[in-house]
Amino acid sequence: MTEGIGCRFQQETKYFPDKLSEKGLVWISKPELYKEYPESKKIKLPTPETIADMLLSETLKKRKSIRSFSQQSITQKQLSYLLWASSGIQRKEYGYEFRTAPSAGALYPIETYLVVNNVEEVVKGVYHYNIKAHILEELSYGDFRGDITQAAMDQEMCSIAALVFIWTAIFNRSMWKYRERAYRYIYLDAGHIAQNLALTATALGLGSCQIGALFDDAVNKIINVDGIEESVIYMSVIGYPLRE
Repeated sequence: MTEGIGCRFQQETKYFPDKLSEKGLVWISKPELYKEYPESKKIKLPTPETIADMLLSETLKKRKSIRSFSQQSITQKQLSYLLWASSGIQRKEYGYEFRTAPSAGALYPIETYLVVNNVEEVVKGVYHYNIKAHILEELSYGDFRGDITQAAMDQEMCSIAALVFIWTAIFNRSMWKYRERAYRYIYLDAGHIAQNLALTATALGLGSCQIGALFDDAVNKIINVDGIEESVIYMSVIGYPLRE
């Protein structure tokens, strides 16, 4: 097989017992674990409460990728629970705030953005999920269905789903500790979050489909991140499945 960047990445980020770095961590330069938009308008979300009673075994059996959605809107209560269950703060111990999805070194490099198409009492637009405060921060008003569909390589489910989740990585949060190996962990972290979301959606009677095929720069433009220090790495759509 012809060696490409993917093969080199896999080889060059391996750990070897005799080659582990002995450099210590510079704690004063540890990146912040939370991103906030202090100047944005805030939408207070309902307190996340357990609103799904489906057994885990049943949820696992029912989860599947859904690409056709009805026009039924989802509620703020459902949105609140989806956000918390996918990546919200689960508990506080020993001075740390742990989240619902595992993260290498508890560094949490993944940020969550939303393109809201059809949520009760939430205006269409682009939002950032402020995890620490469990609120939405409004970034842009308007109908972004066409933009996000084009950015997702014309996958029409982005225009008909109630929500599009966009996950970015702030790379230095993980690279501060793990250097080049961090990229492996970042992609794993995103996968943990996406699975939390998919199972939660199933338990709520909603559908989801995860999206890796996207034009990175186009998505980054929608959420206004630079694509270098922070960039999109994964997406998902959420909505009520279309009943045939």
